[in-house]
Amino acid sequence: MSELNHGRASGRGLVRGPQSLVAGIGLVALALFGFWASGDLPQGTLRAMGPGLMPRWLSVGVGICGLGLVLAAFLKDGEPLARAAWRGPVVVTLAIFAFAVTIRPFTFGSVTMPGLGLIVAGPLAVIVGGFATPEARLRELVILALFLTAGCMLLFGDLLNLPIPIFPVAVVDALSGTLSTRTLLRLAAGLLAVGGLALLFLERAQRRQPVDVAHHSMTT
Repeated sequence: MSELNHGRASGRGLVRGPQSLVAGIGLVALALFGFWASGDLPQGTLRAMGPGLMPRWLSVGVGICGLGLVLAAFLKDGEPLARAAWRGPVVVTLAIFAFAVTIRPFTFGSVTMPGLGLIVAGPLAVIVGGFATPEARLRELVILALFLTAGCMLLFGDLLNLPIPIFPVAVVDALSGTLSTRTLLRLAAGLLAVGGLALLFLERAQRRQPVDVAHHSMTT
């Protein structure tokens, strides 16, 4: 058995872990994209963090992990490439791209998309990314998106006070001078949370209804 495994390992040539190599290259590519996407954002300092600090250093961490996997592919025996399941990676990539082009104004050639802020980009990314699995259900993804977006708005926009676009540019211009940004942020986060709770209770009520009907028919 050991001779068979040794023959398999030596038959792979220079690359001993094909799965590690592919995963490492993917992580490095994702890190480079993160650097490119956050290139125009000010980094700031640890005391006054800018919007580019977290994504930039997160990209550094992802890139280091990717380089580690690439190195391990040449040093340690690993699994061969299995049959590719492209749905997950493709859908998650689409979700990241949708978030990047909608959270702030995005220009591609002569086409400029308006910035929609985290209140729109967050739910969109969660819902699109959730369909990476075939078992995804739209209503459950909407509930998750509402809660996650409300939490991110309060954490990054209110508690950490990071200069992240929260609302569409048109909404900010229309409501400027009426309410403070922090008050508007808290109201919007509260509405998202209330909407998520309402959908959650509706979902649970609809799940209990067939059970109640079956129990009533058995008793009668």
